[in-house]
Amino acid sequence: MLLKLDAYDRHILRIIQTDASLNMTEIANLVGLTQPPCWRRIKRLEDLGLIESRVALLDQKRLGLNVTVFARVKLAAHNRHLLPEFEQEINVFPEVLECYTMMGEYDFLLKIVTRDIASYETFIRQHLSQMTAFHDVSSNVALTKIKYTTALPLDLVE
Repeated sequence: MLLKLDAYDRHILRIIQTDASLNMTEIANLVGLTQPPCWRRIKRLEDLGLIESRVALLDQKRLGLNVTVFARVKLAAHNRHLLPEFEQEINVFPEVLECYTMMGEYDFLLKIVTRDIASYETFIRQHLSQMTAFHDVSSNVALTKIKYTTALPLDLVE
C-alpha cells in the first residue's frame, strides 16, 4: 500500500532518520510547524508503520567488531519447509545483522559482523554449517566502508 506523503511528512521523516534524539520542539521548529500538528503527524507516521523504531547507531570498530562479511548461502534443496526453517534459524544469531532472500545462484545474502576472521570461521563451523538446510556459503570480507547510511532516499517517495 503506497501512502501519499506531503512535504511536511517527508521533512519530518528526513529529520528523524538523521537524528532521532531531537525532541518535539526541535523537530517542529525545523519543519516550520507548531508542536501539536507536528506531534500528530509523527504519531500518524508511526501508526502507519512508516516509523518502525528509533535507535542509536553504534560505532562498530570502537566496539571491537572489526570484520563485516557478506555471505551468500545456498540451501541443500528447494522444498517448501527448508526456506522458512532457515529463515527462522538464522534469526537467532546476533552477528547476522541482515538477511535477504535472493534470486540467482544463491538463496540468501547475509550481512555478518564479528570481531575477526577467526570468529567468523567459528560462526560458520559451529552454527551456519550445522543448519539442516545449509549446503554452501561463499563469503566476501569488506575491507573499507566507503558509504554507510540508514537514511532512505525520501526524494524518491511521492
